[in-house]
Amino acid sequence: MGITSSLSNSELTIKISGKFDFSAHQDFRNIYEGVAPKPSTYVIDMTETTYLDSSALGMLLLLRDYAGGTNGTISLRNCNTEIKKILAISNFEQLFTIN
Repeated sequence: MGITSSLSNSELTIKISGKFDFSAHQDFRNIYEGVAPKPSTYVIDMTETTYLDSSALGMLLLLRDYAGGTNGTISLRNCNTEIKKILAISNFEQLFTIN
């Protein structure tokens, strides 16, 4: 599991490789809280994400709150079929842009 990030034009991209579970909590949080000034857009790139559990869903909700709730802009990109299914069951398409 690995988490990397890049910042470009006030857009923070966080790339998650491998399992996205509780073991990623501190690294994930440190990345988005460690950027100043706060980005206007967040992109979670799941191209290499192989697994997503309920703690990862919770982390995404924490990011949403940090980004401003309904005023925040967060996209979950490049999700595989399994991850899209988990996000759909959790009704996350109502909270995030998923593609």
